[in-house]
Amino acid sequence: MIDREALVRRHTIEITRPDPSHVLTVGNGDFAYTADITGMQTFVSYHDQSAALAEQRLAVHNATMSNWGWHSMPNPDGFVLDDAMSTYRTSRGPVRYPDKFDIASIMGGEVPEESRAGAWLHTNPHRIDLGRVGLRLRSAPGAEPETDPGALTNPCQRLDLWTGTITSGFEYAGHEVRVTTVAHPHHARVAFRIESELLASGLAGVVLRFPYASDGFFRTSDWTGPARHESTPERLGERSARIRRVLDDTVYAVRLDWTEGAFSATREPHEFELTGSATVLELVVGFAPGEEPGGDTFASVAGAAEAWWRGFWTAGAAVDFAGSTDPRAAELERRVVLSQYQTAVNNSGSLPPQESGLVANSWQGKFHLEMHWWHAAHFAAWGRPELLARSMDWYLSILESARETARRQSYEGARWPKHIGPDGRESPSDIGALLVWQQPHPLYLLELLYRGAQEERRTELVARFAELVQETAQFMVSFVEERSGVYHLPAPVMPAQEFYDAKTTEDPTFELAYWWYGLQIAQSWRERLGLDRDKRWQHVQDNLATPHRDPDRGTYSAIATVPHLRRDDHPSMLCALGVVPAGPLIDARVMEATLLDVLDDWQWDSAWGWDFPAMAMTAARVGRPDLAVDVLLMDTPKNTYSLVGHNPQFGSPLPLYNAANGGLLAAVSLMAAGWDATDATGSDCPGFPRDGRWQVRHEGFNVWP
Repeated sequence: MIDREALVRRHTIEITRPDPSHVLTVGNGDFAYTADITGMQTFVSYHDQSAALAEQRLAVHNATMSNWGWHSMPNPDGFVLDDAMSTYRTSRGPVRYPDKFDIASIMGGEVPEESRAGAWLHTNPHRIDLGRVGLRLRSAPGAEPETDPGALTNPCQRLDLWTGTITSGFEYAGHEVRVTTVAHPHHARVAFRIESELLASGLAGVVLRFPYASDGFFRTSDWTGPARHESTPERLGERSARIRRVLDDTVYAVRLDWTEGAFSATREPHEFELTGSATVLELVVGFAPGEEPGGDTFASVAGAAEAWWRGFWTAGAAVDFAGSTDPRAAELERRVVLSQYQTAVNNSGSLPPQESGLVANSWQGKFHLEMHWWHAAHFAAWGRPELLARSMDWYLSILESARETARRQSYEGARWPKHIGPDGRESPSDIGALLVWQQPHPLYLLELLYRGAQEERRTELVARFAELVQETAQFMVSFVEERSGVYHLPAPVMPAQEFYDAKTTEDPTFELAYWWYGLQIAQSWRERLGLDRDKRWQHVQDNLATPHRDPDRGTYSAIATVPHLRRDDHPSMLCALGVVPAGPLIDARVMEATLLDVLDDWQWDSAWGWDFPAMAMTAARVGRPDLAVDVLLMDTPKNTYSLVGHNPQFGSPLPLYNAANGGLLAAVSLMAAGWDATDATGSDCPGFPRDGRWQVRHEGFNVWP
């Protein structure tokens, strides 16, 4: 057996100097608190992503965010989705898509009249920063609060992954300060223990600051409009208080429970301070859309967190590369361990995650359903299906909205959107409105849940999601277009590689293979319900178009229409055998040639963090484990992992990318545990080279389809 505690603890994160790109997060998938070098949110401006962007450097906000904290700007014009529609000509007649959105004008600050509705609908609702809880440090009585983390000496900060606890120590004004930070595993609560002589002398205290919401691409907050929101304090007792927050139609509460000290509003709007006269202060801050109940202490939160994280690490799967002589093994193991922590904190909640989790606010904090697989599929493969299951009920909650989208476009069933908030209303986009590769995702994710579930839970799972499976498949068979007995994925369609003309694009390779596999899952679901396979679905499966091949290269193209393939962005055709298991539409030898062709001259600076795990999965499935490790650890800018496990993509607008963390875990689990065909032959670690340099011990994985 693998010594899991030793495995995890050898990757404890330690930070010994301030860095605006290095933040540590504690949380539970539905709530997260992100701290700077002090273990709190002390140096807000130092971590401001907007300022960093202007100076062309990398920074990450230290924000507090949740899956329930959302806000919409006032909508005096009463914009509705119909206001952002354009009409496309199709074989079924005119179809309207909400595509009137110009991201360049949004970024430039000048939105043309015809895009105003789309702009408002795209940026609303947006996730909010619930508030900052930081230290207030003064070098002397009456001095201005410290704003420069460089004033701290001997900083040392550690994230104990085994317990989910941050400990931060430093010296300031000649005194030591120690802060312990931990989040509750089930509630939106964060707890602190602060130890320092500076508390007793009045040179240190706790400050709470509350911003207005922001509808910017990545901003979590707006500090310039204090009159636009309310922060109303209420004393609940000698050592507890509540702050009622109102931002237009958004209302939530913040509760504080502390061990010693005085709580008061400062002279600054939306700012409150907690000061004490002892050398130790313990504080629990809870956030809730209603009245947040109290009762937790620092010890109870820390105990609950330690128990949850110990259970997380000891349950499910583990992989250990100790003993490997390949010099990349230690780095791969580090990425694997840190990615498990990052995805548990950011991706395991009740909503599909957003690309930058609960840390930053990319795409206004909305989530992209085509990325749900990359964020969360690995939970089932790693023997933690309950963490994937948390977000699957959300699809049931928006099923009627997905049906309405299909009806509006004259299709049957339910069409799942791309860029979306918790309300289920899709966001206008000339790309997102025309994507389809998210459509089979719920089917694949449910299949992984089924395979990972205990036998006694499977019947309940099948019945619970039967309607969702049926409606998803119904759209898929309605969407295809029959020509001379062959079913095509017709225009307008935007493939996963998002840089083709949707009005003319047809039969993308990945989507064709995924369409077949998605319908195969839906057929299996029917059989599990005691029903016969659907004959119409089967007819579509049996007669789907064959993916286009380049006759000169002998490789798969991205799409069947000119220009067939661009050599930048996502090499998405590789997903047709890798992410998607083997099926009748894909020839493994041709896919191997396609992989080699991609590796020959792709524009890697344009690829994204999940492309590298996707290629590793393809390499494994086509029998090239030598390439699987190479592409998974390719040395290229968007495939780097920071000290804290973040995968930055293009500077401060997207300083971390959780889809890459999730994709890495999916790829490693496939490479280690294999898939049905390898399991039948008893092959172990089919995705790792057998050159003697890799020692791979693993346990607890579920085999992939």
